[in-house]
Amino acid sequence: MSDSATKAKPAVSPLAPPGGFPDLPVIDGVRFAAAAAGIKYKNREDVMLAEIAPGASLAGVFTRSATRSAPVLDCEAKLAALGAQEAGFAILVNSGNSNAFTGAAGAETVRAVCAQVARAMDLPEAHVFTASTGVIGEPLPAEKITGAIAALKAGLSPAGGAAAARAIMTTDTFAKGATATMRIGGTPVSIAGFAKGSGMIAPDMATMLAYIFTDAAIDRPVLQDMLRAQTTRTFNAITVDSDTSTSDTVMVVATGKAGHGRITDVDSAEAREFAAALEAVMKDLALQIVRDGEGATKLVEVRVTGAASDADADRVARAIANSPLVKTAIAGEDPNWGRIVMAVGKSGAKADRDRLSIRFGDILVAEDGWVAPGYREEAGAAYMTSDTLLIAVDLGLGDGSATIWTCDLTHGYITINADYRS
Repeated sequence: MSDSATKAKPAVSPLAPPGGFPDLPVIDGVRFAAAAAGIKYKNREDVMLAEIAPGASLAGVFTRSATRSAPVLDCEAKLAALGAQEAGFAILVNSGNSNAFTGAAGAETVRAVCAQVARAMDLPEAHVFTASTGVIGEPLPAEKITGAIAALKAGLSPAGGAAAARAIMTTDTFAKGATATMRIGGTPVSIAGFAKGSGMIAPDMATMLAYIFTDAAIDRPVLQDMLRAQTTRTFNAITVDSDTSTSDTVMVVATGKAGHGRITDVDSAEAREFAAALEAVMKDLALQIVRDGEGATKLVEVRVTGAASDADADRVARAIANSPLVKTAIAGEDPNWGRIVMAVGKSGAKADRDRLSIRFGDILVAEDGWVAPGYREEAGAAYMTSDTLLIAVDLGLGDGSATIWTCDLTHGYITINADYRS
């Protein structure tokens, strides 16, 4: 990144959660390490390793981009073929280079890195999962990563999650972590996760990576079903710039070390309770990604109700959340509700002008095909000065609903991305 981009970008997003990175609980059966491989960034750790004990269950969801990266393709294939879990696992992630659109060389780099990690950790290659995030279309220097594996192995620690979270950052201004605790059959269970993402965020399962670890005991198919369902309401319900990354990856690891009876039925009470806790962690991480949107100064919830179907509600919410005109109006603190009307109309969802209502928070802005009689522009303008906003649209047609989270679009986004590769 050029000096001009670095100067323009705040040290930490103004929307960053107070208190900094949370204290992650130690998850029995997982150790982490981070190291500086010098892939793109200087004087910072840019590769992380997670060592996972034998017997763990792994689940993953990935970008549906038609140009997804070599690591994504490799992870998809390995998860689909995963059999007995007597051996442990390893997850290795690098930042600075996405190893995407790198042809056969990209696949060979993944193989070389996985082979080296497998040898160092005494694991089957099929149990080594990698991810890469950063610039697209540039060869990933495998030798820099493999050269750091010895240091990574030596540095493994149960308390290394925070360093691992920092190592996978690219244009992020803060490391993102979230935790939850619960009980299954009276047994304490912990969940800890971290993520990265700031731009190229519109997940379709953004650049987005998330890794979540728990000591719960859950069968892999059940864990996969949970992850897929919770992703719809969390990581797939955010957008920064409407651009789906080639590298999106979310993985959940359940080590089974907590000591409770194993969860084998996704519809059991224990499964539902765990799924709720998992969703809370995933939503926390997803909203932190939006809060760190490149150049963002406002977090925006777009809530659509009264649609003919949930799918229609989702179309409308995404049309509003992804509209450059809406997002720039929010950045300028301009209550230009006509742009919301425009976005509803272009969405492709069923809509009726005379049944539509729009609110900014609790302020009724428009209804019955016209501006609300009691609406005052100065009230809308005052509301827009907040750093957390709600845009609520009711279509008045049915029971369909959807919620999408986004951020504003500022000059900072342009500055960061215009100079990203320099």
